[in-house]
Amino acid sequence: MEISPLTVNRLSLYLRCLHSLEGEGVGRISSLELAQQFHLSAAQIRKDLAQFGEFGIRGVGYEIPNLIERLTSLLGLDRIHPMIIIGFGNLGRALAASIGFNSGNFRVVAGLDNDPAKIGRRVGGVLVHDASETAAVVAATEAEIGVLTVPAEAAQANYDRLVAAGIRSILNFAPTRLSLNAAVRTKDVDLRIDLEELSYFLSS
Repeated sequence: MEISPLTVNRLSLYLRCLHSLEGEGVGRISSLELAQQFHLSAAQIRKDLAQFGEFGIRGVGYEIPNLIERLTSLLGLDRIHPMIIIGFGNLGRALAASIGFNSGNFRVVAGLDNDPAKIGRRVGGVLVHDASETAAVVAATEAEIGVLTVPAEAAQANYDRLVAAGIRSILNFAPTRLSLNAAVRTKDVDLRIDLEELSYFLSS
């Protein structure tokens, strides 16, 4: 069964809410209580969870530790996902050094760049390699996720390098549309588009 990215995003949100409740000592909650506390839709919660089987008991609710465990497994957060960043400009360096980005189940294990001044240096504990060595670095680190933080004009070539090296998922910060490989899940992050959306509503 194909699960939509929006559903997966909501599962991440539910998991974050459940961790918050667990930290407060709450052991059980209904979909209605969960929805009311975090401004969610109870019907949507039940519909989303039902796609993956039975999670709660009607009239009783969800056991929070059990639901956390199930959602953690569904989202693949029960293991470490090694990542490599390709492009060590301002954004790449910031992500490599960011605790919020490089923590928990996600670990930046290597960096790649074509600037001789950056190659061989460590940024946030991450060693930067020559981008021409992408395949060897991916093989050595067993990286699963590639993070593209290169200029638009360099994005496609470096995307193709990551795909050829066996990377299975790519997070693309480059402000351009890529010619994608259908076998590789690619997620675009374009803050400019989000800002322009906000600008539209400010102007209307």
